[in-house]
Amino acid sequence: MSAAEPCDLPADRSRGSNFGWSLGMVLRRWTEYVEETLKDLPHGSRGYHILAVVVHEEVPTQGALASRLVIDRSVLTYVIDDLENAGLIERRLDPRDRRARRIVATEHGRRVLADAERRVAHAEDHVLGGLPEEQRAAFRDFAERAAEAIHASAPGTDPCAAVTDVLPPTD
Repeated sequence: MSAAEPCDLPADRSRGSNFGWSLGMVLRRWTEYVEETLKDLPHGSRGYHILAVVVHEEVPTQGALASRLVIDRSVLTYVIDDLENAGLIERRLDPRDRRARRIVATEHGRRVLADAERRVAHAEDHVLGGLPEEQRAAFRDFAERAAEAIHASAPGTDPCAAVTDVLPPTD
């Protein structure tokens, strides 16, 4: 059997859990497809996640955005600069606190995000292509719920360290 061929694994869980390996495989493939899909967006999936939060959630301050996405504030500043230079977002003074800046999507940013969301959904369908549609939806739902629960219980979790712990080393 080649590495590209699927294998039949027994459903017997008594041999141990492959949960970490499973998450790593899904994340690795997701990253490969989505980064290729979003190569025209500043900072790829990181820029996508920032733009999605800015569009779909309450307009965040830079600090709140860094906390929500667990991105170091200094790194976030560079990504926001590039998204702003691309005309996708803008920084606005918070009328309630002039020391804070709100990150707001431009109309162009909203259109770019809508297109990127369609492309990401297609890439995710490709990644999860071995599952029937209802299982894909359930997987996405469970993964989102688990991530939200983890974030709520440990908002300082470093996602890079978590990914590094899960993924096997690359050559």
